[in-house]
Amino acid sequence: MIRNGGETMEKKDWDRLIYGLESGYCTPFLGAGVCSGTLPTGGQLSSRWAQKEGYPFTNGRSLPDVMDFVVTMHGNDAVYVKERVVEDLLYKKNGKKRGRPKLPDFSSVHEPHNVLARFPLPVFFTTNYDDFMVRALTEAGKEPFALTCPWYEDGGGTAPDLPNRPTPEQPAVFHLHGSAADPASLVLSRSDYIRFLINLSMNTASPDHSFIPGPLLTSLTERPLLFIGYSLQDWSFAVLFQGLLQTISSLQQRRHISIQLTPPSARRGSERIAEEYLTRTFDRWNITVYWGKVEDFCQELGARMGWSA
Repeated sequence: MIRNGGETMEKKDWDRLIYGLESGYCTPFLGAGVCSGTLPTGGQLSSRWAQKEGYPFTNGRSLPDVMDFVVTMHGNDAVYVKERVVEDLLYKKNGKKRGRPKLPDFSSVHEPHNVLARFPLPVFFTTNYDDFMVRALTEAGKEPFALTCPWYEDGGGTAPDLPNRPTPEQPAVFHLHGSAADPASLVLSRSDYIRFLINLSMNTASPDHSFIPGPLLTSLTERPLLFIGYSLQDWSFAVLFQGLLQTISSLQQRRHISIQLTPPSARRGSERIAEEYLTRTFDRWNITVYWGKVEDFCQELGARMGWSA
């Protein structure tokens, strides 16, 4: 059952979301959960690297902390570590060589990237390293282009140039936490997150020195957002979202939606209390919560759209 503060998600929330998706006046924000079943979760990847590298602490499922250790133990060569993580995360093994890329089933009507690609949306934001959204948009007959946040460049970098203004036919996919195409750009270790957040804070305080091209920033600050594949309990995303809110005037704040699993840290028998607490917390951020898996959300959205399975 999908809950929103102990009740089913209201029809008005669905109506508002579907209107935004169909009109193109909505901006998806993709997290790791949209790759569930194709790529390992951050916790799974972290545990694997913690075991492989002899991580000596008890928080072996914290990827930023584990990768900080790995980078340090490999002579602070962060790019080398990120290149290895890209191969481990996104490619199948073929002996000691890189095999075929791991890909979702884009033919599935309920695959999350495929679902989003069906709508006339001009801009997508993602904190994932993969190119799945670009691939899904291409499969849908569109001509997408990808851009990467320059957080890691000296001085925080400036917004990349747009090849053209994003449209539903030629949408932009902006990689906020870096892209596998450029391993140096990945926000991966704890040190990366700290540097990213510091630069983001400086960026929002100085609009003339922007990470994000103007047309993309407008789609982020003036349109309702659909957070899909995130855990808003994650401190790094909470800080990221608060930083983004600083760029939105009180007159432009919209109502957003986030797809959320019951927090894994909730004690057994206390899940509903945890959900109610988080629902009220997110409500202060103008976020309506859909409690359920990403695939459940996509199936229900498809049913409401009248798509055949």
